[in-house]
Amino acid sequence: MTHRDNAGPVCSLKLVTLLVALGAEFLVLVTRVQLQDNGYNGILIAINPQVSEDQNLIPNIKSGLWTYTLNDTHHSLQALKMTVTSHASHSAMPSAIVEAFVEGASPLSPSHDDLCKWSLSNSLIQLNNNGYEGIVIAIDPNVPEDETLIQQIKDMVTQASPYLFEATEKRFYFKNVAILIPETWKTKPEYVRPKLETFKNADVLVAESNPPGNDEPYTEQMGNCGEKGERIHFTPDFIAGKKLPQYGPQGRAFVHEWAHLRWGVFNEYNNDQKFYLSNGKNKAVRCSAAITGKNAVNKCQGGSCVTTPCRPNRTTGLYGKECEFIPDKEQMEKASIMFSQSINSVVSFCTEKNHNKEAPNLQNQKCNLRSTWEVIRDSEDFKTTTPMTTQPPKPTFSLLQIGQRIVCLVLDKSGSMTSDNRLKRLNQAGRLFLLQTVEQGSWVGMVTFDSAAYVRSELVQINSGTERDALTKRLPTAASGGTSICTGLRSAFTVIKKKYPTDGSEIVLLTDGEDNTISTCFNEVKQSGAIIHTVALGPSAAPELEELSKMTGGLQTYASDEAQNNGLMDAFGALSSGNGAVFQRSIQLESRGLTLQNNEWMNGTVIVDSTVGNDTLFLITWTAQPPQILLLDPSGKRQDSFTVDTNTKMAYLQIPGTAKVGIWNYSLQASSQTLTLTVTSRASSTTLPPVTVTSKMTKDTVKFPSPMVVYAKIHQGALPILRASVTALIESVNGKTFTLELLDNGAGADATKDDGIYSRYFTAYDTNGRYSVKVWALGGVARQKKIPQQNGAMYIPGWIENGEIKWNPPRPEINKDDLQGKQVCFSRTSSGGSFVASNVPNAPIPDLFPPCQITDLKAKIQGDKLINLTWTAPGDDYDHGRAYKYIIGISTNILDLRDKFNESFQVNTTDLIPKEANSEEVFVFKPESITFENGTDLFIAIQAVDKVNLKSEISNIAQVSLFIPPQTPPETPSPSLPCPDININSTIPGIHIFKIMWKWIGELHLSVALG
Repeated sequence: MTHRDNAGPVCSLKLVTLLVALGAEFLVLVTRVQLQDNGYNGILIAINPQVSEDQNLIPNIKSGLWTYTLNDTHHSLQALKMTVTSHASHSAMPSAIVEAFVEGASPLSPSHDDLCKWSLSNSLIQLNNNGYEGIVIAIDPNVPEDETLIQQIKDMVTQASPYLFEATEKRFYFKNVAILIPETWKTKPEYVRPKLETFKNADVLVAESNPPGNDEPYTEQMGNCGEKGERIHFTPDFIAGKKLPQYGPQGRAFVHEWAHLRWGVFNEYNNDQKFYLSNGKNKAVRCSAAITGKNAVNKCQGGSCVTTPCRPNRTTGLYGKECEFIPDKEQMEKASIMFSQSINSVVSFCTEKNHNKEAPNLQNQKCNLRSTWEVIRDSEDFKTTTPMTTQPPKPTFSLLQIGQRIVCLVLDKSGSMTSDNRLKRLNQAGRLFLLQTVEQGSWVGMVTFDSAAYVRSELVQINSGTERDALTKRLPTAASGGTSICTGLRSAFTVIKKKYPTDGSEIVLLTDGEDNTISTCFNEVKQSGAIIHTVALGPSAAPELEELSKMTGGLQTYASDEAQNNGLMDAFGALSSGNGAVFQRSIQLESRGLTLQNNEWMNGTVIVDSTVGNDTLFLITWTAQPPQILLLDPSGKRQDSFTVDTNTKMAYLQIPGTAKVGIWNYSLQASSQTLTLTVTSRASSTTLPPVTVTSKMTKDTVKFPSPMVVYAKIHQGALPILRASVTALIESVNGKTFTLELLDNGAGADATKDDGIYSRYFTAYDTNGRYSVKVWALGGVARQKKIPQQNGAMYIPGWIENGEIKWNPPRPEINKDDLQGKQVCFSRTSSGGSFVASNVPNAPIPDLFPPCQITDLKAKIQGDKLINLTWTAPGDDYDHGRAYKYIIGISTNILDLRDKFNESFQVNTTDLIPKEANSEEVFVFKPESITFENGTDLFIAIQAVDKVNLKSEISNIAQVSLFIPPQTPPETPSPSLPCPDININSTIPGIHIFKIMWKWIGELHLSVALG
């Protein structure tokens, strides 16, 4: 199949991607569709290779694509790969960040509760004798150097520790904290080199506000109740205490955020719905309900403000959004920290005794009405500690400064590497790493091993292409012997120690063989302070291999022998620095592979967006003879300057300067070969973050039938990318590939809607062993400003002092245009690491997966006592397929509904047929068996059931309150207007001032002629 037509926009307001599939592995990508604003996003059209060629099938594609063509007339079986890489073109422009995550459930049970126990981060935090150790607080490289910031961080943690200690009933305190200082700051004798601490695994990030003035502290939480968060975010102004009236003391806010991060609890306020009806009365969303204050509106115009009472909506009875709950400055109530830690009297979390279960906040929605203290009590931290009998010591601090990157490649050259073209593929992927991935200024060494170790290169600093080329010539070219991984690691430690301590250095370990002695060097690895990234190649790599990356915080990846899946290239392409500035990192734009027959063509496009383009590399590999390559830049100019290496069977093209922005066309032709294309780039500017691809995996083992959760985080700098087309490809050790469309809809596996984190459950296990994960992302909408976070300390609108409301400055307003966002056209590929599955039964795999929990149930009154319900449909297996039926329960008692759902009143759902998973469901009913009158509070929950009668967990509980507005007496027109008393005072000649005294309230229209 040949296609060289011009290509049109891949991204538009409604994104449609045209995929010409030339191999079976692509045919499954039939849909990535999302319905957004009445338009379908992300439609993928696949044409089977058996379809006769017909150019009329394919819409005309406008010019402006890079095109590559590989032409090969050799008819023997060969494999052909093409790899393209590039760097951001403009470091000042944020690049969309795609982070792929895989989270595994507890091996003990497939329940959602078990899913929530795992952290999604590579945190180094440990709890030791009631004290938290290994906390990493990183200062972003873009923060201007300011030594006082370091002391302010210390002061915040020191203030927070006793507050945490008392709030947790003398169980926890902060023991030691590492502060990570940017490489660009001046060096000092007290600054030491980090070990395992990196910006990627930092627990707290201090970075400039985005947009300026938005200093809201918040915590990234991808998971659900009880699941650890990702990272706490503070700004320098917040740390400096410039936001005290709005958020209270920094130490208290740190404890609030720590509860999000460590124990997976949620806020007990709600900025989207600040009031709710209970027994017909408006109540502020708060916990505990004993917090006192007043409800008021602050109306401002032209620089002057006036306080007015809140008024209920005549239809719903609820106060409007402009109404605020203003707490009293002086309180007696001690709870709760997750409502507002800034209230002086608040020193504890809400418990089951004082928890406000009716309040519509995230804590109730996510945690099944449980109090924050109940969730904390269920944590492993709580279960493994007892209260202290003495006061804890003050926290201690270590100051760590990032230095130059030190990497040693440790590469397997044992006899098994001759199988399945592994050694050749190692050379190709190694060249990608050395030519492109590793950053300028890094120190790189190389060791190979079989049953012994061989130093191929001492540490060399990468200052130019000369060092890169020299290192590529040291890659292994012959394979023989056994496998001794520890021998290779020990040799790498020796190489590094000749120039630097091993603390903070990195080792990239690739092996395909079994080695039952690998555990003999575990202690040496731990003591080295080095980070080990592991690449398991093929089905027989040592099962203990991942322990090395797990204990050192390294990346763990797996590449099968299916060359067309490009797994080895993806693994090495993912090894960018965990500490470098974002504009220095290699960004993978594309990773594709295909096996072609009979001079078939592989056609496609690569988008070089305006945030990338520097140091762009196109890399092609093959297994027999060099193919002819056709690549067209966005102007239609052919790119012919490929460097061809026939020994390694690869060709690469380094684009000089900054690659042209636009869509690049490629066409590759081959016979009986496998082609792969990898494209990488770097940021186009140092002042605006690029659209980058970074990935990590946090849960690396799973026992059937627990599901996995795949995450992709897509951001442009700090701003989320919405409405992107995101697909995960999961490859088992059998070489079978499964595809998942990832969604950012706040349902199923996705915790929060429109936060730029796309998620989905994975249940399609076909065998035990390793699974690799890769994420593709195309186009989307970038918000112009960051919206307030759901998981952060509450912004206090004002305080009541001595009976008077004193308003704080209002929060920065969000412009509607900023929420609409700007269309961004990009393509990204991200390796999501690997995981290991066990206990998977032989086929046929039994159906042990229930529908997922409904987490976004909403209810409202409609018409005459009708109730309108909306939710996102679950599936037959978690969020896949279609559930069999729904059970809807209602009650006037919220706890009865939660604890005795099967005994609640059941709504007739005979006519309610479940839709396909992730569709919007709407159901309207009238309560029949329950008294529903003015002031009645009604609570509603749903349970989904699949075809084998497996039931989901009970949904979040929605509430409606029947409000019948009081009848307004008809107005009786007055027969005539009353006459006012008019006095005329004149002190200025020719001017008369009228003083009108009215006893009747109404409108006066008076025309006065002044003489």
